[in-house]
Amino acid sequence: MFTLRAVVAGALLSFCGAAFAAGSFTLESAEIKPGAMIANAHVFNGFGCSGGNVSPSLAWKNVPAGTRSFAVTVYDPDAPTGSGWWHWVVFNLPASTTTIALGAGEKTGAALPAGSVQGRTDFGAPGWGGPCPPVGDKAHRYVFTVHALKTDKIDVPADATAALVGFMIHANRIDKASFTALYGRLK
Repeated sequence: MFTLRAVVAGALLSFCGAAFAAGSFTLESAEIKPGAMIANAHVFNGFGCSGGNVSPSLAWKNVPAGTRSFAVTVYDPDAPTGSGWWHWVVFNLPASTTTIALGAGEKTGAALPAGSVQGRTDFGAPGWGGPCPPVGDKAHRYVFTVHALKTDKIDVPADATAALVGFMIHANRIDKASFTALYGRLK
């Protein structure tokens, strides 16, 4: 004879087992590791920084069911602006996408999958804008996130701010996967 407690425990174990078997939505980069310092190849070239300003490759797996498109954001919550700093905003990535190539964040976005859009960053233009915190600040955190969305397309004006794109991402998000890396400069 089953007790209610045994039935509930069995159901929870089944659910947890299914979730573990399916795997969790994850994001990684071949060039940038979670918790590590970002290499100069990806650092902004301007504002006193002299990096290569090349966007890193990104790859994700275990995509949530129902995903119809993706967005990718890179955000510095430590920027001394009162609102952080958006370094990269890409949206309308097709649901079949699971990777973004090294250097795909150049201004034209030509190396991104067809239909993808790069939104305006806080540098004032679309495309990858690498780390470049103020001299002497503690190392800033750079949060790389892929968002699985329940819509095929985010419809925003071509010059939409990162905040507006972020609002639309959050309104349509099924799940997200993130990692955080660091960058600081002494001089």
